[in-house]
Amino acid sequence: MLEIVLADYSNPKHRQAVLDMLDDYAQDPMGGGEALPEETKATLIDEMAKRDHVFSLLAFQDDEPVGLANCVEGFSTFAAKPVMNIHDIAVIKACRGQGIAKRLLQEVETLAQFRGCCKLTLEVLQGNEPAKIAYEKFGFKPYQLDDAMGKAEFWQKYL
Repeated sequence: MLEIVLADYSNPKHRQAVLDMLDDYAQDPMGGGEALPEETKATLIDEMAKRDHVFSLLAFQDDEPVGLANCVEGFSTFAAKPVMNIHDIAVIKACRGQGIAKRLLQEVETLAQFRGCCKLTLEVLQGNEPAKIAYEKFGFKPYQLDDAMGKAEFWQKYL
């Protein structure tokens, strides 16, 4: 049976599940292909726990972690309302295609609505077709304000 729970960052089982799931995702080509640095593993959960605008959902199947969604609340100046960004969403390889990501997305949407968010956002790699198909089925689409200006791009600068 699949169970979706809001991670309790003070619960050792949840702490380890978040780290294990995120590390598994990081090692996948869609997550960068490298394990999380040890420093990140040592500080991540405590840093997330300090922030009221960050939460994680865990999917457990038969008491084993099989899915994760890490979310960060932001703010839309155009709507004057919060926005929920799904920063990470991952399902272990052996359990993909079973609807686990959809269940996680449904729960994120419920929590975002409860928090008064005006929209959900996420990033997806251009070549990750299975994820793009799943997100489109759930109602996501590329962000675009004006056809003439094209789709929004996700950029970054390391500090």
